[in-house]
Amino acid sequence: MIAGAMLGLVLAAPATAAQQAADQHPKQCEYCADWNAAHAPFKIYGNTYYVGVDGLSSVLITSKQGHILIDGGLPQSAAVIAGNIKALGFDISDVKWLLNSHAHYDHAGGLAALQRLSGARVAASAESRAALLKGGALPDDPQAGYGDATAFPALMRIKTIQDGDSLIAGDTVVTAVFTPGHTPGGTSWSWSSCEAKKCVNIVFGDSLNPVSHDDYRFTAHPEYLQAFKRSIATMRGLKCDILIAAHPGFSNLFERADTGNFIDSDGCRNYADDAEAWLAKRLAEED
Repeated sequence: MIAGAMLGLVLAAPATAAQQAADQHPKQCEYCADWNAAHAPFKIYGNTYYVGVDGLSSVLITSKQGHILIDGGLPQSAAVIAGNIKALGFDISDVKWLLNSHAHYDHAGGLAALQRLSGARVAASAESRAALLKGGALPDDPQAGYGDATAFPALMRIKTIQDGDSLIAGDTVVTAVFTPGHTPGGTSWSWSSCEAKKCVNIVFGDSLNPVSHDDYRFTAHPEYLQAFKRSIATMRGLKCDILIAAHPGFSNLFERADTGNFIDSDGCRNYADDAEAWLAKRLAEED
């Protein structure tokens, strides 16, 4: 377990002009504008809030001693996320930990700006840490073949964590669940949120879809493929009353918001079933 109080808060260094320019430069891609459309923030359960954009999840978990923020969307999402946090009555400077599902530009792109806005610590798996420091996909990432198109603003100080490590802010404890496959360092996150006397298990589910460059073959990387399959099995077995997928549509999050009922004890199991079907389809296409 990694205690935020023991490690202390490392304030980010002032951004250079080049870093500020990189943070503020919008990422261009086929789906970026749609993904980054504004979405009003909302409470999910207890101290857990959605603060992301329309197509990319970002979740704030609050406590009186500081907050935890998961995922930063695109570079141009950072200002939207910070604005959503403010709209809920919280302060970006109270975020003590920044976490990431996986190190692709659409989920990690805004983290550098959010790190400088908040002064928060960043924690990631060893593989994700390497990609976040680089600001792009690692060579063994299935999407590495896209080259410079995978780039995003790099981060500077990142704590390496192990599978099962917990990060603490006040009475909030968030646990890392390594789920490699979509990327080598993919990580899902789990925690408990309470309302009155009822507490529920919430999972921020990393992407588990086998998206890759055209030249990549999962069947040519048997060890990586087996890790991907284990990740799907891990997701299926999690204690999971509420699933928040890295892309909100993958867990029907907004539809659940419309009903006011986010609890679905089958959420992680159904997500794993979908991922298993996506991977099976992909492998059949590679034969």
